[in-house]
Amino acid sequence: MASIAPTTTFNFLAKTDPTIASILTKELQRQRDYLELTACTNFTSLAVMAAQGFVLTNKAASGLPGNRCYTGCELIDESEQIAIDRAKQLFGAAHANVQPHSGAQANFAVFLALLQPGDTFMGMNPFYSGHSSHGSPTNVSGLWFNKQHYEVDQETECLDYDQIRDLALKHRPKLIICGSSAYSRVIEFDKFRAIADEVDAYLMADIAHIAGLVASGHHPNPVPCCDVVTTTTYKTLRGPKGGLILTRDPELGEKLDKAVFPGFQSAPLQHVIAAKAVAFGEALQPEFKAYCRQVIENARALATQLQKRGFRILSGGTDNHLMVVDLRSIGMTGQQADQLLSSINITANKNSIPFDTQPPFITSGLRLGSPAMTTLGMGTAEFTEIANIIADRLLNPSSEAISQNCQLRIAELCSCFPLYPDLDFGDG
Repeated sequence: MASIAPTTTFNFLAKTDPTIASILTKELQRQRDYLELTACTNFTSLAVMAAQGFVLTNKAASGLPGNRCYTGCELIDESEQIAIDRAKQLFGAAHANVQPHSGAQANFAVFLALLQPGDTFMGMNPFYSGHSSHGSPTNVSGLWFNKQHYEVDQETECLDYDQIRDLALKHRPKLIICGSSAYSRVIEFDKFRAIADEVDAYLMADIAHIAGLVASGHHPNPVPCCDVVTTTTYKTLRGPKGGLILTRDPELGEKLDKAVFPGFQSAPLQHVIAAKAVAFGEALQPEFKAYCRQVIENARALATQLQKRGFRILSGGTDNHLMVVDLRSIGMTGQQADQLLSSINITANKNSIPFDTQPPFITSGLRLGSPAMTTLGMGTAEFTEIANIIADRLLNPSSEAISQNCQLRIAELCSCFPLYPDLDFGDG
């Protein structure tokens, strides 16, 4: 069989649709030129991208391995079963569904399987550290169900399990969700389990942000404690965009499968599932454990240096891959900081802080994460320099000279740690 050069499929695109091809090449260059500090963003391997961009995109395969609506799925079944088996091994689960298109859809499958419209559930407040699918008033979780929210302690900015227990006893939810999108401390799943047992509630963990840290043993695993666990497959897990559902209960797993299909989703994205399988295989390797350890060390280096430069970090630091900077400490909004950093080729995101007085599109905080630049090989020295660049820019918002100096330092970092150095589209 003739070999296929890595750029062949892109060259087909360049000839067929040069407009889209041009956008892709420009986006590759943008990613190469920016420091990616968005906590929810990472860079997949070329192998993951190759799997996602290949022939499995052509096949409709509604159903599960061995039980499809269409024929011709024998090899599709093999690919999906490998993804399932690797996910189970990675997280120590008895059952896995790899079909959800996103983490939010995985969460909706849990609601569909375990709740009826109008039932009460509890989750972290989406306006601070929770996720929109944990009860935002504009999300189906907040529109169809009786949402009750817990928050962090106002002084420690950490989870207050006594407060969560009191709320659970008051509202008697049918489902409790633990997990967040901007919480930088360890989540104690066993304490949530005790609360759920006391009120006879299902317990779900949404580990979308920390999945890679869980899989590598750098954060407690919720699977033994929780009835169901959901996650995205990118972020710290470093796979393609997509969702995943895990459970230790095979009988519950069958209900969850039916909630995904035919419950709300039809044909799964088999090319993405193949890419998930590749990413799960990568996460099972010893190198991934070392990577996740470095992710945490880099996040701590970033937080520590920002604190030295006068910035306040929520809860005083981080145990995982992210942190939220309280910009009230320098008299700036999240929107202002986001724009200033973008102007020097740093991507981050404005983020509400607990008990924020600013509206959600302005915010008082800035969320930063370490996964993507750690993927490129950066260590604590580089993240200390990144902290200094951020501080120099934000503490001198009107200085064009400092802005230019920061851009030069960023260009040097990007040059020393290039993204996909072996990926070359050639002349198209």
